[in-house]
Amino acid sequence: MKNAKSPKKPLIYYYIVSLIVLMLINWLVVPALFNIPEVEVDYGTFLDELYAGNISEVSVSDTQIAYMLKSYSDGKRVLFKTGNMGEPDLADKLYKAGVTFTKVLPKQQNYFITLLLTWVVPFLFVMGLSRVLMKKFGGLGNTMSFGKSNAKVYVEAETGKTFNDVAGQEEAKEALQEIVDFLHNPVKYKEIGASIPKGVLLVGPPGTGKTLMAKAVAGESKVPFFSISGSEFVEMFVGMGAARVRDLFKQAQEKAPCIVFIDEIDTIGKSRNSGMGGNDEREQTLNQLLTEMDGFSPDKGVIILAATNRPETLDKALLRPGRFDRRVPMELPDLQGREAILKLHAKKVKLDNDIDLNLIARATSGASGADLANIINEAALRAVRMGRKVANQSDLEESVETVIAGYQRKNAVVSQKDKLIIAYHEIGHALVAATQSHSAPVHKITIVPRTSGALGYTMQVDEAEQILLSKEQALDRITTYMGGRAAEEFVFNSITTGASNDISQATKLARAMVTRYGMSEEFGMMALETVNNPYLGDESSLLVSSETSSKIDEVVLRILKDAYKKAKDLLKQNSGKLHELSKELLEKETMTGEEFMKIFNDPDNKLLDNTAAF
Repeated sequence: MKNAKSPKKPLIYYYIVSLIVLMLINWLVVPALFNIPEVEVDYGTFLDELYAGNISEVSVSDTQIAYMLKSYSDGKRVLFKTGNMGEPDLADKLYKAGVTFTKVLPKQQNYFITLLLTWVVPFLFVMGLSRVLMKKFGGLGNTMSFGKSNAKVYVEAETGKTFNDVAGQEEAKEALQEIVDFLHNPVKYKEIGASIPKGVLLVGPPGTGKTLMAKAVAGESKVPFFSISGSEFVEMFVGMGAARVRDLFKQAQEKAPCIVFIDEIDTIGKSRNSGMGGNDEREQTLNQLLTEMDGFSPDKGVIILAATNRPETLDKALLRPGRFDRRVPMELPDLQGREAILKLHAKKVKLDNDIDLNLIARATSGASGADLANIINEAALRAVRMGRKVANQSDLEESVETVIAGYQRKNAVVSQKDKLIIAYHEIGHALVAATQSHSAPVHKITIVPRTSGALGYTMQVDEAEQILLSKEQALDRITTYMGGRAAEEFVFNSITTGASNDISQATKLARAMVTRYGMSEEFGMMALETVNNPYLGDESSLLVSSETSSKIDEVVLRILKDAYKKAKDLLKQNSGKLHELSKELLEKETMTGEEFMKIFNDPDNKLLDNTAAF
């Protein structure tokens, strides 16, 4: 009976083996055969041997001296080395001792050869080896782990997150509780014939805790959790992303029941009808994702969670029933949610007993969970800088201002004249706000510059959460924005660049009143503008003709002019308080809302008409 012949080894096998053998010979055998042992000695030993006439030859370089002896006790040659002390008469000593010596000159590098050997040859070698490997092993799936998913696998003990670690998103937790219940008790859903959604899409602004919520779902469900970013699917080689999708779902089905979380899914899930030109790799990856989601049954217990802050860009096929058919919004937290988030993060920090987190929550309208966590951390850092072991209310309030406007520029050089203008500017804002019935109360006024570029600011804090903005509130807010410039012109009969941010905010709100909120008499309930991305800023696009656009500009300009006139009239009516408050702010640099209102409500005016006292 003939013995079966072993399969012939491919050429690449012998190539790699030969390369390894050559490297081993170069690293191990050659040094052992040709290298002479080296011994480091001090300079005194070298001089002793030189004066005794034991040295046969010396080699001198700029940094060291190497020498050989005439004879050795054990017959083994040794190369001795010592540092070069820069002795000026060393050559004379060597000559008198009859020693053969030479000066080692630095080698002149051939930059062309160096470039060739260090860059060109290795690059060509790697490229050639890659081409051979890809031809020999037929594709990307088996070549050096190409196509393997980079998903991180977490088990229950490693995630350590539950719904208790997520605050301010009660509606989202309630919507996802059904997923947790299905993974715990799938039988009761099968008995009634219900199918759990295959895919759940978490949408919301950055920093609202989408990734944390996905980990919390896995922690509550006590199942394996696969986490991967959409950008990790997109590679330079076409087909790589599709291979990784296949591998990811293969791993998930092997560990079912489990949760697969794909962050930034808009990277691979963008609409294929965008008209911006095709991307073969991204489209192949998306097609493979769609195929994989159709290829497994939800009864296996594989739940796909995905997160994005650009849901409007996703492909319609990805959002149809049977794929990502459930959307869970994770919006910016409201007042109650912000306070809950602050309490959650405050547990990790040592705080004073009289902390008012409700005030911080009211002062941070529009902040995300990540912003609030940063505020707590900044308060702790400030407490350490101030030499305290606990953070107090002033640390928290300062951290809010740090996150909003940056750190204080205490060493900034501002002339007394500029300080006076800034003081009147900020008091102008505060005074206009205090004299209107639809404005938020003044909480703090300061003329201390900040690293964001603000030379001062007026902080207003609502007593309660404002969900809707009425037309009267919007007009009063625009009038408050105009109060700073109006105060400058009223007192100094001149204007400065300090109102640039006020002008921007006022114009933005006035334009939104006309184009989006339907608050103008000229256009009424007519949508003139659409928001491009509600979760990544308020960038919008006008959907009108050029003539209508001109009319919009006219209406917006009229709103701004009316608000500016109203602000000037209010300041004229309260000119005494304007001067009195500005003087107080100039002296203190920072004024609380209580101090402001105490002077504002005082019937005795100390200054009535001009700034002569300054």
